[in-house]
Amino acid sequence: MLKKIAQYSLLIAVTSVMFACQGHVKFSQYVPHKVVGLKTPESVVQAKDGRIFISEINGFGKNGDGQVSVIDQQGKVAVFASGLDDPKGLAMIGSNLFVADKTKIIRITADGKQSVFVAPEAFAYPPQFLNDLEADLQGNLYVSDSGDILGSGTGGKIYKIDATGKVTLLIDGQQDSRVKAPNGLLADDTGNMLIYVDFTSGVLYSLNTKTGALVDWAEGFGGGDGVVHHSNGTMYVSDWKNGKVFSVDMKGDVILVKGGYQSVADIAITKDERYLMVPDMKAGELDFIQLQ
Repeated sequence: MLKKIAQYSLLIAVTSVMFACQGHVKFSQYVPHKVVGLKTPESVVQAKDGRIFISEINGFGKNGDGQVSVIDQQGKVAVFASGLDDPKGLAMIGSNLFVADKTKIIRITADGKQSVFVAPEAFAYPPQFLNDLEADLQGNLYVSDSGDILGSGTGGKIYKIDATGKVTLLIDGQQDSRVKAPNGLLADDTGNMLIYVDFTSGVLYSLNTKTGALVDWAEGFGGGDGVVHHSNGTMYVSDWKNGKVFSVDMKGDVILVKGGYQSVADIAITKDERYLMVPDMKAGELDFIQLQ
């Protein structure tokens, strides 16, 4: 059963910081339509110019067949970068697109050139399942390693990566047994607070990146996958296992936004905040939910 968030005051304080420096970027608007025929879509992000990037895993565990596609403002889909392994989380810093690709982090420039930003050996432990990727305003990246997500559902970790590619372990199951298979990440503007949802437990947590303190916020998200926020303070959380998208408002109320998907992966919000972008992995589709 879904539980209301208990730490109302903390929620209000953190989300206020999250949106303090956030502004709307103007670009030509179009009404998006569902995109079909994608190859195991996992994560989605929109650039400042309005283009939408989506990672496509294709065959799980098959190296070299993954790709990132781009959707232009007319809705045309084209391959932006190919030859990836199992690309999942996406994040943008400036004009560069970063991809969590199985055991490494790839940087893709605006013209589509790829390079390894963080190699597997740069991590404190050999990566098992690099999953979501998040950026803060200081140019740092955060990546979740969901561990043995398809087996025991444990062994997960969360790392911070600075602008030089230096990797720091923030938390794992040895430090706190509640950390099982962290997935979706959401950083505040200061980089001091990281919200994440655990795929195994379906619990939404907040992590103080300075002290390592972990706080339960809400539960009942099944196979928690993506976490995003709107400037009005509402958060949205996806449930991969049950094909659902939920909203969590400033009062802590959890509401089902939409169900019926096969497997909702890493969701995102368009730059104008009019739509929630929803990759349905097993269906091979990218859906758009209009927000009020």
